[in-house]
Amino acid sequence: MYNDSKHGFEAAQTQYEVFMLPPHDWVPNNRKLPVAIYRRALEPDSGDLAAAFELLFEQNQWPPQWRDGIFDYHHFHASAHEVLGVTDGSAQVIVGGPGGRVVTINAGDVLLLPAGTGHCLQSFARHFQVVAGYPEGQQWDIRREALTPEEQALMEALPFPPTDPVDGDRGPVVEHWLKAV
Repeated sequence: MYNDSKHGFEAAQTQYEVFMLPPHDWVPNNRKLPVAIYRRALEPDSGDLAAAFELLFEQNQWPPQWRDGIFDYHHFHASAHEVLGVTDGSAQVIVGGPGGRVVTINAGDVLLLPAGTGHCLQSFARHFQVVAGYPEGQQWDIRREALTPEEQALMEALPFPPTDPVDGDRGPVVEHWLKAV
């Protein structure tokens, strides 16, 4: 549970769901690591969610790198795992590539995407915005075509972050990702 009384940010016990995605067409997804959605990681009305997610991700060694929306075209990142904290609005995001799973995310939710996971904004409401973070030492790229076997091997060899971006020493990264090695 994340609490920062100095800034007024608070979260209830975070609930999350995890699911695996098989490779799909040109999108590799991740054969070892599940996608995770944290529901109400932060209370949506608890203040400046962008600042709260930035603090949370930073303290858990997933430094935030930008604030914006999600691209409305299918893409994935082969060189970094990604965490997206929803700071405003809501959206339907296609996860897994064209024809993939549609998930709804709302202010206060977090979407954790292992390297290779396709994603695309399908629709949004209000002023949809996210804060994005990546494990220390990983730099994101934007891929829109299949990986070569060499690139696939490099993606699969990416190091695991030592902590979960939301729950630190517990949560999906610790419970599912670190067990995959």
